[in-house]
Amino acid sequence: MLDQTTEMNLLYDFYGSLLTEKQRALLEMYYALDWSLGEIAEHQGVSRQAVFEAIKRAQATMLDLENKLGLLHKHTERQQIAEEILRRLDDEPEARSRIEPLIKKMVDLD
Repeated sequence: MLDQTTEMNLLYDFYGSLLTEKQRALLEMYYALDWSLGEIAEHQGVSRQAVFEAIKRAQATMLDLENKLGLLHKHTERQQIAEEILRRLDDEPEARSRIEPLIKKMVDLD
């Protein structure tokens, strides 16, 4: 299982564009810039509680989207399958060298 920060950053990668501009800004300050709730509150001119609740709503929105669309889950599954294919090709270096670029390209489509 992913830790919460990693999970939220990945969910943001998939669903951030579906959030409001304010939600994106708050999540970026909190997760990407590692600001505290107090620092964000001061910067935004609101209470710490307002920031906390807004971040929780944004997180809930992204989790709801993930539950409905499953983009992160599908991405993770594709990565696991790609890793398994490459592991199985360890004994065949020539085949691996031809197939590995295609697998990386497929995984990077997300």
